[in-house]
Amino acid sequence: MSPHRPNPTAQADASAALSVSIVIPAYNEESVIRQCLIAAIYQSVPAGEIIVVDNKSTDRTVQIVRQMQTEYPDTPIKLLSQHTEQGLIPTRNYGLNHANGQILGRIDADSVIEPDWVEQVQKAFADDNVQAATGPVVYYDMPMRRFGLKADDRMRQLMLRLAKHQYHFLFGSNMALRKSAWEQICDEACRDEKDEMHEDIDLSLHLAEHQLKVQYWPQMVSGMSARRLEDSPKDYRYYVRRFDRTYKAHNVTKMALKAPMVVFFSVYFPAKLLRAIHTANTGQPTRRGGI
Repeated sequence: MSPHRPNPTAQADASAALSVSIVIPAYNEESVIRQCLIAAIYQSVPAGEIIVVDNKSTDRTVQIVRQMQTEYPDTPIKLLSQHTEQGLIPTRNYGLNHANGQILGRIDADSVIEPDWVEQVQKAFADDNVQAATGPVVYYDMPMRRFGLKADDRMRQLMLRLAKHQYHFLFGSNMALRKSAWEQICDEACRDEKDEMHEDIDLSLHLAEHQLKVQYWPQMVSGMSARRLEDSPKDYRYYVRRFDRTYKAHNVTKMALKAPMVVFFSVYFPAKLLRAIHTANTGQPTRRGGI
């Protein structure tokens, strides 16, 4: 499968008119939220709004966001609070529900989007049939970053081929969807109170149920932390098994879709070692947090 390639001439006028909101759920993200916001601010095409949704943080996350609002008064940084429930999904939903853009971008607090991310999102949605889009990631706290980006891109394209285009999976650290598409599925998206599923795959499956097209856009690149590798083997296994639990909740039985689990399990120990060596050599602090 070759991903859709943009036609700049045909798409320029349509994509330029689309307003893009960036929604960032945050819980105890003082170590990463500033770099996330800096990347969201310095875009070739500015976002219409940059929304941080705080979820009961007990560290300096809120203070840092407020400081950023003061330092960059001309930028559309908004700070919202979702203190009713603890968890990524209610916090994500709160942000998406309060966003005003035609396109709702969704990244993590440890994401560092590329300088043309908003521009590429607009191009991805220039086709009116596209209802959601996702792209590859580069792990900025791992060695051989560009090689890692290429490998991530190839894995995601492999997933599309294995799914035979029946399912196109979004990646929560680097995704966007039309506001109208979100409004169609927001009441159906699983609440996952037990925190057992991959919320981004759940969204993808609900979009598929409505036959809403998800586009893989390789030019839509975000950086993210590989801090998941700091998990214990037991916690990492639980994280990876979220694929199975999400598929089961949606009665998806396609065996080929277990491929990411095999990949994640196989890279855990070598990638964990590489990250430890890289962290020691660069003197990077260990980063924790996240919803």
